[in-house]
Amino acid sequence: MSEKSPRKLAAIMIADIAGYSRLMGADERGTHMRVQGVLRELVEPSIAEHRGRTIRTSGDGFLAIFDSPVEAVRCAIVIQQSMVGRNLELAKDRWIRFRIGVNLGDVIVEPDDIYGEGVNVAARLEQLAEPGDIYISGGVYEQIRYKLVCGYQSLGDRRVKNIQDPVPIYRVLPDPAAMATAVRRGRVRAGVLAAVVVIAMGIGGSGWYFWQREQNLQAIAAAKSSSAQPVLAPSATSAPPGEPRTTADTVGAAASAPPAPLSQSSSSPDSAQRAPEPEPPPSKQAAAALRPPQITPSEPVAVTQPEMIALPGGTFRMGSNDDPSEQPPRGVTVKPFLIGKYPITVRQWRECVNAKVCTYVPAGSDDAPISNVSWDDAHQYLAWLSQATQQPYRLPTEAEWEYAARGGTETKYWWGNTVKPGFADCKGCGGPQDSVQPVKVGTHPPNPFGLFDIGSGGVTEWVEDCWFKDYRGAPIDGSARLAPNCRERVLRGGSWRNDASYVRAASRDYYDASVRYPTHGFRVARSR
Repeated sequence: MSEKSPRKLAAIMIADIAGYSRLMGADERGTHMRVQGVLRELVEPSIAEHRGRTIRTSGDGFLAIFDSPVEAVRCAIVIQQSMVGRNLELAKDRWIRFRIGVNLGDVIVEPDDIYGEGVNVAARLEQLAEPGDIYISGGVYEQIRYKLVCGYQSLGDRRVKNIQDPVPIYRVLPDPAAMATAVRRGRVRAGVLAAVVVIAMGIGGSGWYFWQREQNLQAIAAAKSSSAQPVLAPSATSAPPGEPRTTADTVGAAASAPPAPLSQSSSSPDSAQRAPEPEPPPSKQAAAALRPPQITPSEPVAVTQPEMIALPGGTFRMGSNDDPSEQPPRGVTVKPFLIGKYPITVRQWRECVNAKVCTYVPAGSDDAPISNVSWDDAHQYLAWLSQATQQPYRLPTEAEWEYAARGGTETKYWWGNTVKPGFADCKGCGGPQDSVQPVKVGTHPPNPFGLFDIGSGGVTEWVEDCWFKDYRGAPIDGSARLAPNCRERVLRGGSWRNDASYVRAASRDYYDASVRYPTHGFRVARSR
């Protein structure tokens, strides 16, 4: 090691595979090939995408360095999420599960290696972590706690081998609901976990790590500029089996019905609104490094045009008094627009994958709604679909979504104020439920506007709006509420994993725009 080797403050990630010896003993050649595939196809590209550098890989792990602890933890989350997806179709005894430790510390940097206490602490964190978990040091926690939409469980200060001072250790909790046992709807910010029930160490393990490979705006731009010439498939092909085949842009039987009368809005005192914290844009060099290659398919790619329902627009009462985030209820007027009859399905998403534009490869049946996609993923798909069909597709605004979900009603659910068996795909809603994925689109009855699976479970749907903690100051013209460089976007409607309170028409939530989660999907909209 050269005496002139530079030192730097960096985020260090170390990972190894839990039970590697057992896996090798059961199938040495198969395990070796699978692990090498994971390192080559997932780990190394993920590290590069998050502005990191792979220092070395071994038979059962890897070491990487990052300038930013935020990017290091995001990368760790992406790797754990992706491994859960890869493991889903395998027997549990064949799962590959990483233990990951991330530390922020001073290191000595050699051309092909790094040394120092910063590396040693990361190694100890990795050894303490449970399979599928990410453990971070206190230094990392202080840098990232307000910058990622996730929670952190303090495991206290630990004395670790060969380190003089105790190390504060935190476990990353990727599921906001995991923090919400004692707090309504999981809207607990990072750093206040001590006020909430403590989650037992190891419970949930890798099961919650369905997180995203961070997408960037260059990928969306690439979709818009793609030179591929798709072949449009008839929209009827997207209809679920057993549903009548209709043309695109149909008007629902009840869509022309007048909207429900506007009720008297309640009000509450004004309070300061916390706008999302702006982030500096990436440098030109970083943007160039992140830009995905322009790939033109060798053959034309079929495109299924989503079936759309034309809604007349009108004034409705948006919000409720059931949750502070839904207050104050007020009158909102939306213009006529078109919205997808169904959420985007796995089949439709795979067309974008086949076009070499969408990078996320989903599991699940073709007729299931696409899930485990981020807001950025949705925009990548929309850019591709708009270019392929020459139609300006977009996400609905939050107001448009609630107007559509209510279907001209003012009750908690479009069918009434109580849960009705057979009308929703959610936990405890009185129908068959699969814990792994939602039922296929179109399984439950449509609402009065002719829309399926909206405000009735299935997947929680992304909308265009930035997240604000309530409706004070929100527009009343149906437009999206935006802020510069907002990281957190709004989600509407509960999922098949939520209870009935989440699938109310007024229910709202949020998530980091660049991070995937297994219950998140979307439907498309167009202006008229």
